[in-house]
Amino acid sequence: MTKKAERTTAYIIETVAPIFNKFGYVGTSMSDLTEATGLTKGAIYGNFENKEALALSAFEYNQKQLLAAIDEKLNVDGTALDKLFSLMHFYKQYDVFSLPMGGCPILNVGVDAQSNNNLLSAAVKETIKEIEGKIALVLENGVNKNEIHLPVPPLQFAKQLFTMVQGAIAMSTMTRDRKYLINTITYLEHLVNREIKK
Repeated sequence: MTKKAERTTAYIIETVAPIFNKFGYVGTSMSDLTEATGLTKGAIYGNFENKEALALSAFEYNQKQLLAAIDEKLNVDGTALDKLFSLMHFYKQYDVFSLPMGGCPILNVGVDAQSNNNLLSAAVKETIKEIEGKIALVLENGVNKNEIHLPVPPLQFAKQLFTMVQGAIAMSTMTRDRKYLINTITYLEHLVNREIKK
């Protein structure tokens, strides 16, 4: 692939990622994509096999941004609790973070693709597992270093924590009220302090 072709591909993905995320796989039309990119249908499909391949690349683009942000928050110096609080602080501002993406890619694509795109649906499930795994690793390391105690196995705790976070994201998205997000994360911080702090 030439440098120009690579740049065009990257430009297309970057431009259409928020559109697919906001309107969904079925809800995004070819004219939405040509209008946003300023390219012809032929120019877009000269870089991608089909709409599904483009939608998957768009999700992966948003997913990489999200995973990089989560890694950054979980890799702060300090104890397992410091890392968890760093992550929860990130999620308190998550609506602001995900706004340029067209909203939460896990929520939007996960719900949208459920019934109409197995490939995208599988990609979302893998992303959820990856995030839960990252949280579980922090918890496991915290237990091993005797920084925290867990009432359940690390992965189970990570899954519950992430379920509450994603539920808060869903509620704040549907109601357009960020209090759902802030109040739930504040409660989670309290829960973490009470349940697992040594």
